[in-house]
Order: sequence, then structure tokens, then C-alpha cells
Amino acid sequence: MHQKRLSAPKTIKIPRKVAKWVVKTGPGPHNKNAVPLLVVVRDYLKLADNAREARRIIAAGEILVDGRPRKDYKFPVGLFDVISIPKLNKTYRMLFDEKGRYVPKEVEDGNLKLYKIKNKTVIRGGKVQLNLFDGTNILADNSYKTKDSILVKIPEKEIVDHLKFEEGALVMIVGGTHAGELGHIKEYKVVRGSAPNLVTIEGEEGTITTIEDHVFVVGKPGGKPVIDLGV
Repeated sequence: MHQKRLSAPKTIKIPRKVAKWVVKTGPGPHNKNAVPLLVVVRDYLKLADNAREARRIIAAGEILVDGRPRKDYKFPVGLFDVISIPKLNKTYRMLFDEKGRYVPKEVEDGNLKLYKIKNKTVIRGGKVQLNLFDGTNILADNSYKTKDSILVKIPEKEIVDHLKFEEGALVMIVGGTHAGELGHIKEYKVVRGSAPNLVTIEGEEGTITTIEDHVFVVGKPGGKPVIDLGV
């Protein structure tokens, strides 16, 4: 399976007309909008001049994603993933640029990752499993709710903080034309029928209304983001 550059997801920041093809993400976390690890190494971080050099670096286990070496050059990297290069003592977090495209921004807190809870499942033994936005699953108690966020220590996957989806919470818009913008929840509206529920957000540029799937809690009411957003 191959991916043409012209039809690649708009979240991938690459030149579209310099070549015909670009590597396609393999199975893994996140959705089809994720960025292949090879593109991160070669095009974003400029650690290699070509795909062959990038594959060699990745295969040697020199690139860590969320604290674990990833040797598959097609491994999908998405929102809030932490990319570490121990040899260079550099750590980056995948965030949005001003056009809603994924870019790695250098950060200091490379041992933390923020997850959104998509839903919950009760598994054998009555334990509660949190199903997170990138496909990760974590066992926890029943105090966590869908749409909340959890701050997790990586790679241990230990929960260190709980951010509730509530009025006043600091959120990031993660989809649509306002992707990457921050604001506080002003109103949450449950829509009858099959249409998605709506969230009204008060940001620096004014009031924005978007669907709930595009809202990611990144801080508590009146507080700052709990992770370094590289700004």
C-alpha cells in the first residue's frame, strides 16, 4: 500500500509536489491522520537526508515514542505523542501549528502524556477499563467519565492527574478549522437525535462552537495546561 503526497492527510506537513509518493502509516495508535515515524525523523526533525538514512536510525532503536523504542518506520505518531532522542537529549511533543497540521515542538516534560477518555468498558472481574483516544487502554476506578482527560506518566502508564470535562475547563480544539486553539468551556449542549453534541468555547479570538469530539481537556478551570505545549 502506498500513499500519494497530493492525497495525504492535511494534518501531515510535507511538500506535496517534490515527489509523487510518501510512506503510509502502518497499523497502530491514532487514526488515519497520524504521521509516519519516518516522516517525523526525515522531514520534521531533519535527522536524515533521505528515507534510507531515516529507516536506519529508526531500526537502531534510537527514536522513542512515549518512552518506548519504535523500530517500525511506518509507526503512526499523533496528537500529544512524545518523541525522544536520547543521544541528542531532545524531547518533542506532537502538537498543531497555526494551520492545524501536526508538528513536533520541543518540550521539557517528556515523561508525561495527556489522554482523552473515549469510553469505558467493564471487563472480567468487574474492573473498569478506560478506552483512550489513541487506542490505549488503562485499568482504573469508576470515578473517571467519558470526555474527561487523564495525565499519565510514561512509559509506566501511571495516572497522575484527572481533568474533568466541565464548565470552565481549559480545552484544546483538535479538529476543524480551529484546531490547536485554546479556550474555556462556556456551555455544553446535548443535541437530540443522531447529531453530535455541541460545545461552546470562550477563547482569545472570541466564542467558538464545535462538536464534542473536537474538544480535548488540557487544564482545570482557572488553571494552565498540565503539559508543556511548546508555546
